Amino acid sequence: MSYKKKSTPLKACASCKALVDKETEICPYCGSREFTEEWSGIIITIDPENSELARILNITGKGRYAVKLE
Repeated sequence: MSYKKKSTPLKACASCKALVDKETEICPYCGSREFTEEWSGIIITIDPENSELARILNITGKGRYAVKLE
């Protein structure tokens, strides 16, 4: 049985893991131009200063982030 990954309208910044629209050319969080569409897991941070998960994943800003880049 083969597994086909669902397509998503988001891609992840290869530098900071921020999730952005596929049309984005420059990461609004870190300025990187390198992205990947191969990512898994999502974390949405609202209060990164007080979030244990944000600290563990080294997330400093509010937004959507990939948990893992593949």
